[in-house]
Amino acid sequence: MSSTRISYALGALTFIVAGASFAQAPQEPPSPAPAATPQEPAAEPPAPATPPPPATPPAPAAPAAPAAAPAPAAAPSPLTQQVGAATFTLYGDIDLYANFMHSSSGRNIIALQDGAILRSRLGLRGGIELTDQIKGNFVLEQGINATNGAPADSTRLFDRQAWVGMASPYGEVRVGRQNTEVFLRGGAIDYGERTLGAVINAFGVPSRYDSDFVYVSPRRYGAQFVGHYSFQGSVRNGWFHQRVYQVALDYENGPIRVGYARVAGKPAPGTPVQKLVTYDNFYANLKHGAAKAYLVYIRSNNNGPTGELFNGSSPLGNTGALVAGTDTGAETYYNIYQVSADYTLTPALRVGALYGWIRDSSGSGKNASGGSAGGFYTFKNIKVFVLADVISNDPNAGFRTNGSAGLTKPFTAADDVNGRTITGVQVGLVFRF
Repeated sequence: MSSTRISYALGALTFIVAGASFAQAPQEPPSPAPAATPQEPAAEPPAPATPPPPATPPAPAAPAAPAAAPAPAAAPSPLTQQVGAATFTLYGDIDLYANFMHSSSGRNIIALQDGAILRSRLGLRGGIELTDQIKGNFVLEQGINATNGAPADSTRLFDRQAWVGMASPYGEVRVGRQNTEVFLRGGAIDYGERTLGAVINAFGVPSRYDSDFVYVSPRRYGAQFVGHYSFQGSVRNGWFHQRVYQVALDYENGPIRVGYARVAGKPAPGTPVQKLVTYDNFYANLKHGAAKAYLVYIRSNNNGPTGELFNGSSPLGNTGALVAGTDTGAETYYNIYQVSADYTLTPALRVGALYGWIRDSSGSGKNASGGSAGGFYTFKNIKVFVLADVISNDPNAGFRTNGSAGLTKPFTAADDVNGRTITGVQVGLVFRF
């Protein structure tokens, strides 16, 4: 699908929602101001036994103050429309940053990039009260490359999310293209929400799948369970063909949060690499006053070579590709450790840092380590950030820094990545609406 068609479709969708709200909302004339309620007369005093002296004529009563005009009703947000009993909200963000990166090979990258913290996007979400305890909802979300206005994925209209669901006191059920639990827990992973500068993000994070059936339990006593099963790879008489499943358990109580999330994908039958590809993520964080500490451990074989680079592929896929069973990287498991902390200096200003290690458990020496430090200043809908980061590869490793969106202009030559140390400084902003 061309970017022009996608732009027309998103514009039409917004126009339809806004138009429907005016077409369906009853146009009632303003109600006349209610007549003033007459004041009840005061009770007459009893007649005196003797005639009283002539009363002084009362001073004329002050004229009543005119009734104050009713305050005008607050105007609804221009991005939210009510259509009958349903509510629709247009939302999104633009995330742009200047990126400077240097490889120990001597080469540099200086570029404007998209998606350091949040991939730029445009979305529409809505909900309707079906009963007093059941609500229907949906999300449609398209990623955008804000450096040139192109869709993040030209083959899809809503590449990031497209699902419908129902929520009740017993939990929520959703069906469609949805984010993974690992992806959604970025805020519990490190100070930068597991995006640019995170060592974890250099490894490859499975982010979303098609035809995904999800159950989200209500949170009870601080605990919540989530389960996913994707029918994306199913074929005739083969519901479990190339299956992808997820489980997650999260516990939050006051300043403590701990959890576990797993994504697992089965390769296609008969393929040369018959290895279940998994991504197991354990995390914990503790908040104390204005400070917060994060600990993460990951065990995964979701990485392999790409071209001449020793690392870079993701057998589980980062945006919904299924396990093809052809990536020999699935035969190597990695242990990833990361520690992080941040501190809120003022309500608007937060700073943080992290350090992490990627360890190849096969003994082939595909190890790396790195870290980052940064600051975030938020006012109204805008977050301004500054980051500095480094990742150092052992001779047999080839990891690169990634943001929420993959770098549109990364190092691609093997001589600039394999066994190299890559440092970077980024300055940017995220505008959310």
